[in-house]
Amino acid sequence: MTEKKTPVPDTQKEPMKITVSKNGPYLVSGGVPLKTEEICNDDEGYCRTWRETKSYPLQQHYALCRCGHSGNKPFCDGTHTKIHFDGTEAGDFEPASEHAKVIRGPALTLADNEHLCVHARFCMRAGGIWNLVRQSGNDEARDIAIEEAGNCPSGRLVVMDNKTGKAIEPDFEKSIVVIEYPARGEHGPLWVRGGIPVISADGEPYEIRNRVALCRCGYSGNKPFCDGSHIES
Repeated sequence: MTEKKTPVPDTQKEPMKITVSKNGPYLVSGGVPLKTEEICNDDEGYCRTWRETKSYPLQQHYALCRCGHSGNKPFCDGTHTKIHFDGTEAGDFEPASEHAKVIRGPALTLADNEHLCVHARFCMRAGGIWNLVRQSGNDEARDIAIEEAGNCPSGRLVVMDNKTGKAIEPDFEKSIVVIEYPARGEHGPLWVRGGIPVISADGEPYEIRNRVALCRCGYSGNKPFCDGSHIES
């Protein structure tokens, strides 16, 4: 007679989280889906959409390279110890809203945290998100502004509905996306989606956000977050 296995209640499943190890990789736990997506340009050369190119087998635990030198990217292979990687963290623990420049338009308000920019360039189409927000009384401008903000991997750009006062955020599956931009030969950051907690090497949690971008080239001055340094590395 085969013994029946008792299902593990959801409350007992390991929660998803990303822990920054000291001078080492990102330790991912809780079965976070991992995939690679490419930034795609439109006919005019503007960043417009995403295309998934790879989905990795689901693992409960894995380590992602953050020194930029692994021979098994995006996974860590221990190279950080050989190159004496300095992964000192300098990211903000305060809410992102405290550092944002606010631009108010007729229908939308934009919160812009410029220091979180990863140069994904979705914000430049149709005159740029800043002008679009100022013109958001126009339905087309409003819709494009919402689309551009939602495609910003780092959450630098967040738009809010003036009627409700609430942020307009994409509904993401909890996941990590390795960003590639073939048109410019750029290997971008790790796009953490859906509010997965990121814990510092000292055990202090960063603000949980729907969108954050973690450095994977090793050169960011805002570790563990990306500051766009990969475009020059």
